[in-house]
Amino acid sequence: LEVFFTAEDLSQFNGLNGKPIYLSVMGIVYDVTPGEDFYAVGKAYGCFAGKEVSRCLAKMEINDNEANAGWVNLNEEHAKTMLEWKAKYDTKYKIMGRFAPDAYYEQRGVMFGE
Repeated sequence: LEVFFTAEDLSQFNGLNGKPIYLSVMGIVYDVTPGEDFYAVGKAYGCFAGKEVSRCLAKMEINDNEANAGWVNLNEEHAKTMLEWKAKYDTKYKIMGRFAPDAYYEQRGVMFGE
């Protein structure tokens, strides 16, 4: 049975109150709790905890300004970077399910540009 996470669902998995840390890249939700030294609140990538962060990783932006937004309009360089990050997560972290985007997911991505 495949599990789907909305942005609201995913936001609950931020490492606080004993919860694991999940994030999503290209619609795949990973358990990054083993990397809590990086992903816990207050750590280098803590802003990614509990979010879909494809655009953030693609643009190498260590903030969540473009989290939970579509990535289909990224330029070739950013798309390549995003694929490299996804490959890294695929080999390093357990897949927990899929991200279920809301109706405005792609529109938000387009607003951010490539």
